[in-house]
Amino acid sequence: MLNDKLNWRYATKKMDPSKAVSDEKLEAILKAIELAPTSSGLQPYEVLVVTNPDVRAKIKDVAWNQGQIVDGSHLLVFAAWDNYTEARVDSVTDQMAEERGGRSETLDAYYTNLKNMYLPRDADVNFEHAARQAYIALGFALAAAAVEEVDSTPMEGFDPAAVDEILGLKERGLRSVLLLPLGYRAEEGDWLVNMKKVRRPRDKFITTI
Repeated sequence: MLNDKLNWRYATKKMDPSKAVSDEKLEAILKAIELAPTSSGLQPYEVLVVTNPDVRAKIKDVAWNQGQIVDGSHLLVFAAWDNYTEARVDSVTDQMAEERGGRSETLDAYYTNLKNMYLPRDADVNFEHAARQAYIALGFALAAAAVEEVDSTPMEGFDPAAVDEILGLKERGLRSVLLLPLGYRAEEGDWLVNMKKVRRPRDKFITTI
């Protein structure tokens, strides 16, 4: 049951570098990210799977020295589009038409209206919108990792500009938003591993109207 797996997971503070996530489990997590919903189906972000130890060491240096980045076997970097452009929206429209049986007035009108709304906006407004879509995908990744019993640690604590430079994201029209190391918890050395999961009382958190 999903909730049992979510209760099992926690923000792993120390990972065992001797244990690697299998290709099959990684693929299940990446597939969940692919299937995550996004506004208008644009998927305005990309995910980089970083395994190179030298690159991960550089990212660790600009991410508060968080050890999971190098001790996990994989590091997922969620990078959002820096802006919505006509070419980017058109590429989605073209794919929709190709995979759903051709163009239609409804399809073209929908994405034309979308461009009329998005393209005049400030680039930072569009980036923030794209970044929020990446957060939805992060949620799917966390849930999928839990189902696969793979440990993960979502991270905002890093220097995005430095990570962008390390990974060459600016040239690709991307800006880093989130880091997600994947691996397996180290039973010794992780102060959080055996602590009770604590959440706010239901009546203070959920309101039925």
